Amino acid sequence: MLKTKLKDIITLFRPYQYIKNLFIFAPLLFSLNFLNIDDVLKTFVCFIFFCLTASGVYIFNDIKDLEEDAKHPTKKFRPLPSNKLSKRFAISLMLVLIAIGLLGSCFINAKVLIIFVIYLLLNFLYSIKLKHIAIIDISIIAFGFVLRLFAGSYAINISTSMWIILVTFQLALFLAIAKRRDDLLLVSQGHRPRKSIDGYNFEFVNAAMVLMSAIVIFSYILYTVSSDVIKRVGSNKLYLTSFFVIIGILRYMQITFVYNNSSDPTKIVLKDRFLQITIILWLVSFILILLGGRLHWM
Repeated sequence: MLKTKLKDIITLFRPYQYIKNLFIFAPLLFSLNFLNIDDVLKTFVCFIFFCLTASGVYIFNDIKDLEEDAKHPTKKFRPLPSNKLSKRFAISLMLVLIAIGLLGSCFINAKVLIIFVIYLLLNFLYSIKLKHIAIIDISIIAFGFVLRLFAGSYAINISTSMWIILVTFQLALFLAIAKRRDDLLLVSQGHRPRKSIDGYNFEFVNAAMVLMSAIVIFSYILYTVSSDVIKRVGSNKLYLTSFFVIIGILRYMQITFVYNNSSDPTKIVLKDRFLQITIILWLVSFILILLGGRLHWM
């Protein structure tokens, strides 16, 4: 019984969603500070407290969507709509997690605390009202990823490149649009996942995905060939990593359009071996080129 209860509590945390919070490490990577142990530790601490705060947000969203989730074909099995955990317990757990997250951010620095507060307020507004407004809903999801970047950069007191901010927002928007396509598929099967779906149709979503995929790739290539980036990295070979970005985007579009599976970007990344290998190859090639530029052997 205790083991089952613990499993339900962990499910309520949605730990698989923590993969999104890895964007907190992006400033550490792109600034070439990943060899600085102090900065690595500060970023890791920020990541942990952000994950706890995010879990508090997920619980709030589950509480707010309790009735809707009970009618959803898959979400109805979550701990709250299935009555495995009580609403009162969920509220208490949510408050504890948010309190720990905010307190932890205070110990990092004031700027990180501000980012945490903005993230909370934005997500509360999203859960209460804004997720029901088409385009605004996906924009807020994308902005959440940008906030993760700022949290990571403020944790180690560095500025975030405009290129990274733009590419991150665009990529997150691309993934959020793909998620809405899955919602449209549910509607076609007789389900109604959210009110904002009235502002979308397959023609719009498909065109938006194609548009955003092109913008993401173009922006990333511009970043890799930027004279400022080449000078800072110490190598003009960073453009080679764009091959993996293009392949990764194509694979995700294949999953979305061919296999009609874009319900949860996080689960797709965690399950799809093709995407995993592509991301690893991008990361390894990126780090090797950064190290090569710093050590002057590339």
